[in-house]
Amino acid sequence: MSDDIYKTPESSLLQEVHEKNIFASRWQRLWASLLDGLIIGLITFPLMYFTGGFDGVSNGTQPSLGYTLFLGVLGIAVFFAFNVKLLLRDGQTIGKKVVGIKIVDLNDNVPVIKNLLVRYITYFIPGQVPLVGQLFSMVNILFIFGKQKRCIHDYFAGTRVVIN
Repeated sequence: MSDDIYKTPESSLLQEVHEKNIFASRWQRLWASLLDGLIIGLITFPLMYFTGGFDGVSNGTQPSLGYTLFLGVLGIAVFFAFNVKLLLRDGQTIGKKVVGIKIVDLNDNVPVIKNLLVRYITYFIPGQVPLVGQLFSMVNILFIFGKQKRCIHDYFAGTRVVIN
């Protein structure tokens, strides 16, 4: 300490970064999710067209619960068919790979299959439940605006999404 009481205090103004990975931005996660959804849509929309899934839209009638569940299960199957290898090897979906982000566990490792299943079951399945499912899905995604930028499905699975 100096005898000069008017001297500016000395301190380090740079904060050390202790984390190995930096959280992915909300925009990166949104774009990755949209790309993954587009891939699912490329398969399910033509199927809906050829099976009459859009016919009710012009009449204002909803498709049956069975048809809706069939399309939901098909969408999940398509998602995993395209992404399972990338998820298990790199913690990425096609959308996440394009955007440059990945899923890691809380120790910055690629999540094991159990965590990935919990993550995607919590992400996809509640949305299939009539009425409350859509509300849960919206709240799930809105959690991304928290300090840790993690959705509910990330908390359940013990995962987070970081820049690759």
